[in-house]
Amino acid sequence: MKTKKEIVENWLPRYTGTAINEFGEYILLVNFNNYVELFADWHMVPVKGSGRAMTSATAENITIINFGMGSPNAGTIIDLITAIEPKAALFLGKCGGLKTGKNHVGDLILPIAAIRGEGTSNDYLPPEVPALPAFALQKAISTTIRDYNQDYWTGTVYTTNKRVWEHREDFKDYLSSLRPIAIDMETATIFVASFKNQIPAGALLLVSDMPMVPEGVKTDESDQKVTSDYVERHLKIGIDSLKQLINNSLTVKHLKF
Repeated sequence: MKTKKEIVENWLPRYTGTAINEFGEYILLVNFNNYVELFADWHMVPVKGSGRAMTSATAENITIINFGMGSPNAGTIIDLITAIEPKAALFLGKCGGLKTGKNHVGDLILPIAAIRGEGTSNDYLPPEVPALPAFALQKAISTTIRDYNQDYWTGTVYTTNKRVWEHREDFKDYLSSLRPIAIDMETATIFVASFKNQIPAGALLLVSDMPMVPEGVKTDESDQKVTSDYVERHLKIGIDSLKQLINNSLTVKHLKF
């Protein structure tokens, strides 16, 4: 029987088109190819993995990977990057803002925890284990956001496996009762799978829609506006957060597992 190490060392290059020895020690995880393309353009490096499950690009000890969408893909990529034992993994995701009148499209959310509503994380640790980021990584992100003269919200993110729920008033009532600040499909899985695999992980989310009200539900037009107005800033903050760790030789693995 093959070991997990043997499997992931074979699968990570197969999924991403990047050889094990070409990965950076710091990982940016994203859901969309335009993030990878921007990163590659800014650093003048090629995008690898075209035609494969995940595209990637590497520069200055950072590898960015588009792992797709949803909690199963989030769990898969965390398992796969154990092959390189990264020093940190940062998820740059989009989310729905749940505090109508308080959150706005384009806001940044720095989650302090995530609610495990997606199910995938139960394959890693029991439900009573909280989904938490690495505090030192979130602190570095907070500092970088301030360096950009930006502000952010912090709070709990609800991670779901439901894709089309915006018409369901029962689910909206349930969300309201839990009082999360945002909803997405990956954050809790990334936090729990990373904790299980001893990878320091964090997240910085971009509010792309306000799904609790009909006029706030995402459309193709609204998503294009989010991309044109806010994605570059989102990615730059993520890159500079990891560079802050690299340049200052800071460790984010502050917990003894």
